[in-house]
Amino acid sequence: MRVLFLGDIVAKTGRRAIQASLPRLRQRLNVDLCIANVENAAGIFGITERVVSDISAAGVDIMTSGNHVWDKREGVDLLDVRTDILRPANYPPGVPGRGSVLREIALTPVAVINLQGRTFMNAIDCPFRAADALLAEIPSAVRVILIDFHAEATSEKQALGRYL
Repeated sequence: MRVLFLGDIVAKTGRRAIQASLPRLRQRLNVDLCIANVENAAGIFGITERVVSDISAAGVDIMTSGNHVWDKREGVDLLDVRTDILRPANYPPGVPGRGSVLREIALTPVAVINLQGRTFMNAIDCPFRAADALLAEIPSAVRVILIDFHAEATSEKQALGRYL
């Protein structure tokens, strides 16, 4: 199975680049699953229905996010409607959307988890505890687990990577 993680798609320039190159890139690399962070895809902050539809049509299968996913009301509404958009799993219970998704890709069960750090960010639940809880819920048949960790501090990113 081949996975392509594009990182952060920022504003119209990033969307145009994805639309122009991703279909050919997916074909050339024989990509089975494409993941991208979209929290800054609509005018640098947030998402809109048109923006995520365009990104999806270009070939992104799962869209992750971070703290800016909440910046446009229209985007927040999408979190409960679209199963291909993730918000950080360590937001408190009751907020819109989901922080993880299970998919079968090329006959392989895959879990994608979206987490957000706390250093230099708004206070939210602990990403380490959230990761533990989500990993405990994933069926043992799932052998591929991908985590997008949206964080500011390199040290926090390294700590989570080492922890996991």
